[in-house]
Amino acid sequence: MKETVHRIGIIGGSGLYEIEGLKRKRWVAVSTPFGAPSDKVLTGELAGRQVAFLPRHGRGHRLMPSELNHRANVYALKSLGVAWIMSVSAVGSLQQKYRPCDVVLPDQFLDRTKKSAEHTFFGRGIVAHIAFAEPVSAELRQLLLRSCRKRKARVHDGGTYVNMEGPAFSTRAESLANHRDGFAVIGMTNLGEARCAREAEIAYATMAMVTDYDCWKPDEAHVTVEMVIENLHRNAELAKSVLLEAIPQVPHQPGWPCHRALDTAILTPRKHWSAATIKRLRPLLERFL
Repeated sequence: MKETVHRIGIIGGSGLYEIEGLKRKRWVAVSTPFGAPSDKVLTGELAGRQVAFLPRHGRGHRLMPSELNHRANVYALKSLGVAWIMSVSAVGSLQQKYRPCDVVLPDQFLDRTKKSAEHTFFGRGIVAHIAFAEPVSAELRQLLLRSCRKRKARVHDGGTYVNMEGPAFSTRAESLANHRDGFAVIGMTNLGEARCAREAEIAYATMAMVTDYDCWKPDEAHVTVEMVIENLHRNAELAKSVLLEAIPQVPHQPGWPCHRALDTAILTPRKHWSAATIKRLRPLLERFL
């Protein structure tokens, strides 16, 4: 029997879908029961593997962090056979050692948003509680770590990503509090992606690309859009290089713990599952049906 070809998902900014070597490119519109994703999904072949790229904020950066529909984004990728997601995002540094243009590979998240209810696929007749003590795929993070080191990136293994609400940047008081608490970086997007990916049994890891020192550091200019954009361009080339190194190393078949996250998560007995919710969640529940 021929094995299913599983795609590698990439969520990030516009520079990433211009990776040299991406073949057989096709923009695919995906409808979901959770609304529209940020944009069409760009599918293709890269480094010998099938990939699916989703522009997190839409082409042209049209969506604010608070407008992102993480459920729709992850559902769209799951529907296209994605089993791994490499997320690339800009972050502010909360500690001296994380310098602009460094890469941080977080292993934890702290939620400072008010949107937890929007970060689950379940409800409407099926209750599930995923284990989320370790919110990042350790296997995928280590793969990215090796790739960063091979590409001579200044990379940091582990750290806590504070997910703030946005769209405004932090106040100085907030930034100082996060700095004193020892957190690594701050951003506005990745926690919702990570939660939804775990429920969708997709291995997820973040490449947090440092653009600035937020505003806790008195001897540095506080973060501005101009500062972020300048370092985004520098970081994009490094991110593309790391992805090209990492993609061929991803296993061809899903077999990590994240890929069976629902085994111990679904509380509602199968006989009580709502038919409408089964239909709605079919890409997530397929192996249980």
